[in-house]
Amino acid sequence: MISDRCDGLTIIHEDSLFVVVDKPGGLLSVPGVGPENQDCVVSRLKKLYPDCIEFPSVHRLDQDTSGLIVMALTTKTQRSLSMQFMDRLVGKRYIALIDGRVEEDAGVIELSFRLDPDNRPYQVHDPVDGKPGTTRWRKIDAEDGRTRIEFMPLTGRTHQLRLHSAHAEGLGFPIVGDRLYGTGTAPGQLKLHASLLRFRHPVTRQSLEFFSPAPF
Repeated sequence: MISDRCDGLTIIHEDSLFVVVDKPGGLLSVPGVGPENQDCVVSRLKKLYPDCIEFPSVHRLDQDTSGLIVMALTTKTQRSLSMQFMDRLVGKRYIALIDGRVEEDAGVIELSFRLDPDNRPYQVHDPVDGKPGTTRWRKIDAEDGRTRIEFMPLTGRTHQLRLHSAHAEGLGFPIVGDRLYGTGTAPGQLKLHASLLRFRHPVTRQSLEFFSPAPF
């Protein structure tokens, strides 16, 4: 089921246990610091579902990233889905438009990185003290000096795809519109979309798969 029910929040699936949302780029997943950062998927979800638990988020997408995100409506569901993410049982695929021509057809990027405490939330490559991140990728097409890439992250580090794309030991080019690792200037410009999300139903254990086409 697809519906646009509140403030542009598009619901891809809903039942009594969880909701799958197609988040627009530029919208926070969870509340940030300060009154100006309270508009987010969670706050909009609570308007739609007044009985929703206080902390429904199971995972997050960067503010600038668009696409599929699942939110739990009950505590038991939140725990069950969170464990699937922790155990790397969730399938995720992203579509990105890269600001450069990638010559290879596919590959695996393995880079360790960590937060730069003097430049939050920027992440820096650190093979010694960083946490390892692994991303599979394949080229979809290339045109006008840009490359469309499908990313399949095997880990879920902060800014993993953005850094793996931009770093010289990754693809070597930033994602179009990236205001941290590229030349973007505002939220919502990033051409990175969470297009596929696959996990097991927390009760029936049935495999569920949701898809959202990239808006670019």
